[in-house]
Amino acid sequence: MRTDLAIIERWIQSGSHVLDLGCGDGTLLDYLQREKQASGFGLEINPDHITTCMARGVAVIEQNLDTQGLQNFEDQSFDVVLMTQALQAVRRPDRVLDEMLRLGREGIVTFPNFAYWRLRWYLMRRGRMPESEALPYRWYNTPNIHLCTFKDFEALCHRKNIRIKNRTVVDGQHQDRWLSRLWPNMLGQIAIYRITRQED
Repeated sequence: MRTDLAIIERWIQSGSHVLDLGCGDGTLLDYLQREKQASGFGLEINPDHITTCMARGVAVIEQNLDTQGLQNFEDQSFDVVLMTQALQAVRRPDRVLDEMLRLGREGIVTFPNFAYWRLRWYLMRRGRMPESEALPYRWYNTPNIHLCTFKDFEALCHRKNIRIKNRTVVDGQHQDRWLSRLWPNMLGQIAIYRITRQED
């Protein structure tokens, strides 16, 4: 598994009921089912990913968050709602966070950090929108429509009274290093957050 997914699985208790928004090919859900006896669903719109999920035995629903929302799920119907590397691709990330915490006791979110030093250097040196392993698209064909930084995300959480339970980071070599955790907005390539409502 990717390093960020390996970190996430440590935060999920055995037997949890999980919803994975933008579950991709089902790698994480498959692992959680096998190793942590988790149950739940994935939501995905890519037909190839849906086929792979089904072949793995991962329950997947074809559903577009932007056009269909999440109203087909009841309040607090999951222990954890996941969204890995997809928050920046939805039209209203702020509303998705609200929905995640309506549906689950906790949310776990990962996204590429646009303030990562290599992206800053790329933009300064070339004067063009950065491309990287975490952001491999060109500006005109990217699915990433709301890029943000650690500080942007934390400001949004503060405004929405969302409590950050855990925060960590993966650097450019996909490692969880102490230096990246010390200066996450500069040295963190992938942000990883565990969130809940303030009243919890």
